[in-house]
Amino acid sequence: MINLRKAGKHAALILLALIMLYPVLWMVVSSLRPSNEIFRSPGLVLDGLRTQNYGEGWNALASPFGHYLLNSAIVVLGCIIGNLVSCSMAAYAFARLEFTGKKLWFAIMLGTIMLPIHVLIVPQYIMFSQAGWVNTFLPLIVPKFLATDAFFVFLMVQFIRGLPRELDEAARIDGCGHGRIFGRIILPLMLPALATTTIFTFIWTWNDFFGQLIYLTDPEMYTVPVALRSFVDATVSTSWGSMFAMSVVSLAPIFLAFLVGQRYLIRGIATTGIK
Repeated sequence: MINLRKAGKHAALILLALIMLYPVLWMVVSSLRPSNEIFRSPGLVLDGLRTQNYGEGWNALASPFGHYLLNSAIVVLGCIIGNLVSCSMAAYAFARLEFTGKKLWFAIMLGTIMLPIHVLIVPQYIMFSQAGWVNTFLPLIVPKFLATDAFFVFLMVQFIRGLPRELDEAARIDGCGHGRIFGRIILPLMLPALATTTIFTFIWTWNDFFGQLIYLTDPEMYTVPVALRSFVDATVSTSWGSMFAMSVVSLAPIFLAFLVGQRYLIRGIATTGIK
């Protein structure tokens, strides 16, 4: 009876996994079909392999698709560095330092998590436009150096609070100030939280469409999500095969990042939740 229950649970989990993976599998299969056959059948069986979609999609836009991958990589790298530096410093201040209004500022910081981007985008656009930053990567990268992602600040605060304060006291006895305590004691122990921040920042920034569409107007500055949108044209027939092919290419870095960092991701979330 127990074996039957386990078999039933596993069968149900496999079925749910297939249902969840179906859109991705269908996209991969569609990338190998002619455009006029993609929407004729929802099945996953291929009559033949049309690998030309990848070559045509790579060179379909004004620049090779690798150019847009490079643009996305620049934005992602800047955002990751910004979040790691600024959020870790802000988290250390909230977790270890004592200053006036600490609880109030921490509550305000948490409150910003509930603000949707649509509320902030207009004043931010006006500010960046007056600074002459529109159609550059600066509006997408610079805010990350100001600890604007409150979720990661909170994640790191919870992690630091779980570290023994005796480590700080021992370092202070040896003459270390807050800078050396943070750099030599706290930061190396924060590796799981830093890895979690890196992976989430990578995925969210790589997939971001709205912000990049607002600030990037020159096709040469397009990132991957905006470039994929360029395949869809209301005035001419859309090359669906090429678009799905480049969608598969754009998903590859996300899968690789998740596979490489899965161990750190799970460890970071688990230890933060426990502590």
